[in-house]
Amino acid sequence: MSTENEGTAVPPAPSAPPVPVDAPAASAPQASDAGAPTTPIPPHSSAGPQGPELVHAGPAPAYASAQGQQGGAGGPEGAWPPPQAPQVPGGGSYADGGAGGAGPTGAWGAGYQQPTPKPKNGRGGLVAAILVAALVAGGLGGGLGYTLAKNNDNGSSTTLSASDSGGSVKRDAGTVAGVAQRALPSTVTIEAESTSGEGGTGTGFVFDTQGHIVTNNHVVADAVDGGKLTATFPSGKKYDAEVVGHAQGYDVAVIKLKNAPSDLKPLTLGNSDQVAVGDSTIAIGAPFGLSNTVTTGIISAKNRPVASSDGSGSNASYMSALQTDASINPGNSGGPLLDAQGNVIGINSAIQSTSSGGLGGTSQSGSIGLGFAIPINQAKYVAQQLIKTGKPVYAKIGASVSLQDSTGGAKITTEGAGGSDPVEAGGPAAKAGLKPGDVITKLDDHVIDSGPTLIGEIWTHQPGDKVKITYERDGKTHTVDLTLGSRTGDS
Repeated sequence: MSTENEGTAVPPAPSAPPVPVDAPAASAPQASDAGAPTTPIPPHSSAGPQGPELVHAGPAPAYASAQGQQGGAGGPEGAWPPPQAPQVPGGGSYADGGAGGAGPTGAWGAGYQQPTPKPKNGRGGLVAAILVAALVAGGLGGGLGYTLAKNNDNGSSTTLSASDSGGSVKRDAGTVAGVAQRALPSTVTIEAESTSGEGGTGTGFVFDTQGHIVTNNHVVADAVDGGKLTATFPSGKKYDAEVVGHAQGYDVAVIKLKNAPSDLKPLTLGNSDQVAVGDSTIAIGAPFGLSNTVTTGIISAKNRPVASSDGSGSNASYMSALQTDASINPGNSGGPLLDAQGNVIGINSAIQSTSSGGLGGTSQSGSIGLGFAIPINQAKYVAQQLIKTGKPVYAKIGASVSLQDSTGGAKITTEGAGGSDPVEAGGPAAKAGLKPGDVITKLDDHVIDSGPTLIGEIWTHQPGDKVKITYERDGKTHTVDLTLGSRTGDS
């Protein structure tokens, strides 16, 4: 399914998450939508079933392999393939406002939109409008109350006295208010600005006591090459920061605060594998620049295929996402998705939404209850790699797969990127006996209905993991064991 990162359109992804082995039937493709999640996703010409569009923070490119190209299942090492507009039953956008406004909608992945310049007095105008409304309402209420009192005054009245205090207010740790009270001090609003002055706002959260902050790649993309990066805590304390490492394919980045305070409290990480549909969720972020905003919802679905881009026009991100109906908008990207106990279970990254205007008449899309988060188990592994080496490590099968529309599976292409072999010689796929033309239909118990879905599933694993691949060749179904290989870096 495609999604929009906050401010960037993402190409559409499959309309339904892979089903278990006992329910292999894949959902029928749906017609593409005109909206996208946090960042609108540009339609992919031929990547997956058409459907709602997701919004991401940048244009959504398609990759032919997960090895040398992120858009594929792990083809030969090489440069990222040129971006395509894969189509998936659903579109979306990035959930952060830093990477740009809600972009166009489309299929797998999301297209990137340049962020709309922040109005100098946008927030002031909003507050002023609210104050005026409050004053008018107060005047009407007072006038009405006086009139009623006058009309009902028959010379006798009863005076009621009320207690000056309603007693102490206690918020239990397990309530939304309790969770928010503990988590907010460990979240930050990130402002990224390129050398040309372009940029936007996103969110991040404290990962360790050394000052590392985890967020989305598309949130900090503008500041990667010599730009400016700052992180502001709810207390108002603001710190300059630098990018430690970023992973385009995973859409994860780690930044580090300069002169970090000694009292940082990392958020507790949960186990996203144990999350169940219907579990309560709490999202924290800066939607449309409104920092420290808390919204709630539930887990709507798991293993939702989502593709998006940071707007660089060269690479795409793929994930097997947690879907939530907690309100997520541009500016929420990179923020934590918490469970009812306050544990981080995901990183808010993209949304699907209509592409109508947003707050203040901007072109950014708003929430329609379809948000997508990177599972924290995957994000934790990526963040640790980035802190350790500064570069991401991807699992791969060593074969290029088609991103064209299909509900039948991920087909290994007859030609790799740049004329390379579609099946890497000596790679995992070759050792398992896979050949060009084979159609992969399952990875372990997860149904694979397209190339992007396969890529997202592969990247939930780590190099060296053993998986079971089910594929079709000449009308017959075969199953083989395969040990995933590895690729370092985004190019």
